[in-house]
Amino acid sequence: MSPSPLLRVHWWLYLLLVLPFLAQAADPLPSWSDGPSRHAIMTFVGEVTSEGSKGFVPPAERIAVFDNDGTLWSEQPLYIQLAFAMDEVKRLAPQHPEWKEQQPFKAVLENDLKTLFESGMPGLLEVVSATHAGLDTDALLGNARAWLARAVHPRTHRPYTEMVYQPMLELLDYLRANGFKTYIVSGGDVVFMRAFAEEVYGIPPEQVIGTHYLSRFQDQGGRLSVLRTPQLAHNNDGPGKVESIELIIGRRPLFAFGNSDGDLQMLQWTAAGSGKRFAGLVHHTDAQRETAYDRDSSIGHLDKALDIAKADGWTVVDMAAEWRQVFPFSPTTSGQ
Repeated sequence: MSPSPLLRVHWWLYLLLVLPFLAQAADPLPSWSDGPSRHAIMTFVGEVTSEGSKGFVPPAERIAVFDNDGTLWSEQPLYIQLAFAMDEVKRLAPQHPEWKEQQPFKAVLENDLKTLFESGMPGLLEVVSATHAGLDTDALLGNARAWLARAVHPRTHRPYTEMVYQPMLELLDYLRANGFKTYIVSGGDVVFMRAFAEEVYGIPPEQVIGTHYLSRFQDQGGRLSVLRTPQLAHNNDGPGKVESIELIIGRRPLFAFGNSDGDLQMLQWTAAGSGKRFAGLVHHTDAQRETAYDRDSSIGHLDKALDIAKADGWTVVDMAAEWRQVFPFSPTTSGQ
C-alpha cells in the first residue's frame, strides 16, 4: 500500500529540513570553500590514510606541525605574546621606576610602538625577557592565563583566544580524526602557548614546542619549582624549528603549515621527506575580514617562502578566496 499524501509531504519536509544539516555535519572542513587548497588537503589525507593505497602511512608516522602566530591565530597588528609582555611591563612598572627613562621600557610605558619596533629584535627580546624570565613556570602560566581572561584584541575587541582561524581549527580536528598527531612548532614562548593551546586548539602541553629559556629545578625549603633564568636556551624560529622537531619529536613531519619566512625551513624539512608530504602556507590576502600582508610586513614577513612555495608546488591558501569564514565569531562569507 502506497503512503498517504500527508506522509509523503512529511517525508519531503524531513528531507528539506534535515539533509542540509546532515551534509554539513559530514563535511569536515565547512569553512573552506571548494577550492584548490581544500582539494589538496583532502586528497593528501585520503592518500596517506587509506590502507592498501600506494601512499599509505601508518598512524605512528602521521605527524602534523603548525606554526602558531599568523597560522592558527592572528598576529596583527602585533604578536599577541608581545601584547602580553607590554601589558606585563605596565603592571610591573611600579617595581621598576628606572623603566620610565630606560628604553625599550620607556617606549612601552608611553605606548610608543614606533620607538619600540625601532629597537629591533634585541629590544623586543629585552621586553619579553623582563616579563617571561626570572620566575617559575607556574607563575608565568598563571600570569598568562589571567591576562588572556581579560585582554581583548585592539581591533575586534574580542578575547585573544577568539582570534583563532576557524578553518584551521577544523583542519586540526580533521587531521586528528584521521590518525594524525598535531603539534605546535612556533617562535612563541613555550610556556605562554601552553597557557591556552589545549583549551583553544586541543593540543596538549607536551605537543607544544616553542622558544624557551634555560630552566633550573629548585627546592626552596620543600617548595619545588622550575625557575626560568634570563638566559635564552633556544630561539625556536627559522632553522631552530627543525632542530626542535628533531630533538623533541624525533620524526620528520608528514604535514606542515606556516605563514611566514620564519616557517620556511620547517616546511622545506617536511617536504624533503620520502613519499607523500604536505607543505602549506596561509597567505593573508583578506583586508576586509582580517589583514592583507606578506612581503613588506615586519610581522609575519612572507617573501622567500612564498616564492619557494610557488616554485615547489606547495599549497598556498588564499585567505580571501578560500576561507568562507575567518574567525569563529565572523559571519560566513563564501570564497570565490
